[in-house]
Amino acid sequence: MRFLDRFLNRKQRPIIVVSGLPRSGTSMMMRMLERGGVPLLTDGVRTANEDNPKGYYEFERVKKLPQGDYGWLPEAQGKAVKIIATLLKHLPETYTYRVLFMRRNMEEVLASQRQMLIRRGKAPDSMDEEQLAKSFAKHVAEVKAWLATRPNFRCLDVDYNTMVVDPMPQLRHIQAFLDLPLDLAAMAAEVDPTLYRQRRVATSSMESPS
Repeated sequence: MRFLDRFLNRKQRPIIVVSGLPRSGTSMMMRMLERGGVPLLTDGVRTANEDNPKGYYEFERVKKLPQGDYGWLPEAQGKAVKIIATLLKHLPETYTYRVLFMRRNMEEVLASQRQMLIRRGKAPDSMDEEQLAKSFAKHVAEVKAWLATRPNFRCLDVDYNTMVVDPMPQLRHIQAFLDLPLDLAAMAAEVDPTLYRQRRVATSSMESPS
C-alpha cells in the first residue's frame, strides 16, 4: 500500500471534487492529482481525442446526480472525481467535500468551447459572446455563493492561467488545502504548455460580475 493510501486511511476521507466550467482545466487538474499520488474515480468511457489528447478523466455516473444516483459516493471517499459546476448542488450533504474550483480567463473558456463544437461539426452557440460570458460568470458566482453556505464543502480556487505558467505556488496551496503529502514535483511536471491552445494576451482569471 502506498504511503498516501495509508495516510488517507488514517483520516476521515473527504471526496476531492475537481470542478469549474467546461474547458477550464479540470482534466489537467485531475491528471496532476493522479501524478501527485491521489487515487481517482474515473471509468474511461469518454476517451481522449483532439480536444483532450491526454484524456477527460470522467466518471459517467456523475451525470446522474440530478436523478439521485448517489450509490457511487462511498467509493469516491478519499479519491478525486470531476464534477462540473452545475452539478455540485446535487451532491448530498451526508459526505465531506474538498472542491478544487478551476478558474480560467473567460475569453479562453468560450474560445475553447467554440473550437470543440466546430471540431464536432456542430454550429457554435448563436448567443452573443459578451452575453454568454456574463451568463457563465453569473453561474459561477451563484455556485460559489452556494458553496460558501454549505458546512460540508470547502472550496479552493485554482487559477488555470497562472498554473500553466508557474504551477508550484498554487500546488503548495492545493497540498495545504487537501492536507495530503502530494508529490508536487511530479504534479508540476504534468503541466503541458503545448495544450494551452486558446491563449489570450494579458489574461486574467475570470471574475464574477460586479
